[in-house]
Amino acid sequence: MADSLERVRTEVVACTRCPRLVRYREAVARQKKREFRTDTYWGRGVPGFGDPAARLVVVGLAPAAHGSNRTGRMFTGDRSAAFLVRAFHAAGFASQPTSLRRGDGLHYTDLYLTAAVRCAPPDNRPTPAERADCAPFLARELSLLTNTRAILALGGFAWDALREVVPEVYGGHRPSTPFAHGTCVPLGEGRPLLWGSYHPSPQNTNTGRLTHAMLVDLLDRIRAGYAPARSPERRP
Repeated sequence: MADSLERVRTEVVACTRCPRLVRYREAVARQKKREFRTDTYWGRGVPGFGDPAARLVVVGLAPAAHGSNRTGRMFTGDRSAAFLVRAFHAAGFASQPTSLRRGDGLHYTDLYLTAAVRCAPPDNRPTPAERADCAPFLARELSLLTNTRAILALGGFAWDALREVVPEVYGGHRPSTPFAHGTCVPLGEGRPLLWGSYHPSPQNTNTGRLTHAMLVDLLDRIRAGYAPARSPERRP
């Protein structure tokens, strides 16, 4: 059977490969947060979301316990999502500046959003072994997203996940460049560029380590690297 993004999605949602993550995601979905006590939590693996023809693939760390683990859509319903999607909208990738719930009208153009780990981890800290268990999903997505011209890792954990996966998908050597915000690593002729950004976590955005202007500027630089003729409409 030919692989497809829909097949990857189905397998991610049904995955029970990591017992610690399964226990945690389901416990959070039962206990809930007072603020969301009337919500029906997703409590499963969270698939990627976005434009199948995207030239930019953005890879985060993992679903947030009361964000994507609640809503069932990547980077939706928490503070990191609010920051990230506002920047996507300002850079012209998102149809609206908010990501609140599935079915809220949000769609991405030229961007596909996924993560290194697909289940919410305790303390937002998946293990390297859990990242390795999820790596085949990421590799398959990248293989199926055939228009990719750039891949953006949100944080060092996603950066390390991509360093392991990109040789399998695109060939060549494992990138050795350490993570830093704004880092760009060519993966070889005819292959995407690998970029790094600080993760849009409150720890980074509340302290000013990552600002809205910084992220929008980086998104503009990334697109300029593969589509220099385009001048997207800028939004506040």
